[in-house]
Amino acid sequence: MRLTLIRNATLVMDYGKRRFLFDPYFAPRFSLRSFTGRSQNPMVDLPFSHEQILDGVEIVLISHLHTDHFDAIAQEAIPKSLPIYCQPGDEETIRSKGFSDVTPIANHLTWNGISIARTEGHHGREAIEGLMGKVSGWVLSADDEPTLYWAGDTVLCDEVRSAIQLYAPDIMITHSSGAMWNDPTHEGQRGLIVMDAAQTIETAALLPPSSCLIAHHMEALDHGTVTRADLRQAANEAGLSPERLRIPADGETLNLAVIGS
Repeated sequence: MRLTLIRNATLVMDYGKRRFLFDPYFAPRFSLRSFTGRSQNPMVDLPFSHEQILDGVEIVLISHLHTDHFDAIAQEAIPKSLPIYCQPGDEETIRSKGFSDVTPIANHLTWNGISIARTEGHHGREAIEGLMGKVSGWVLSADDEPTLYWAGDTVLCDEVRSAIQLYAPDIMITHSSGAMWNDPTHEGQRGLIVMDAAQTIETAALLPPSSCLIAHHMEALDHGTVTRADLRQAANEAGLSPERLRIPADGETLNLAVIGS
């Protein structure tokens, strides 16, 4: 398994002799609105060109339709015939962008010998979650590959704990920026919409001893509250080794296997 972090939640991954693209967000730096007034988004450039990112990609997984997971630039750059898999309810919106091969995954399917299961999560709590809407994660498994659980835009919740228990993933990927959202309809209520450092470390502790957690979705958007340095410091204080918690930089490639294998 070979994984390259592009930026934010966008990943390119070689898995089961196939190349996946996750949650494509191709917008140029500072081209989109601010979420907090701190900065226009995204706050960093892509490390590669669109052509380099898409080179060899055979399938796209889209967890949900927020702009930072499937933006207008990506919608133009991705070939319209490329297979796209998504959560139920998002397929018609994706098809309306001109894509011809769109498949919602309600629970589970197999694609070219690779099992893809959809998982649930909570993109915030209470009123904030109502604003954020439904999100999904993915579990991939295949012969001669580690089992991967990509949790997606979710806080730590019972659904995440259940997925860890059910699938016992060798590799888990979390969105760990501690992003916060303001709800203007409820007297400015502010809430966490993805994992922060404490939740990321708690999640790592739930994994089997031979597993590792990869934390990303950091330092790209202005509503994030956790940097890579913040998370590494918290992990060090918790006694969590760099082998157990990996925090890639944008553009970094990881070659992954089960710890100790």
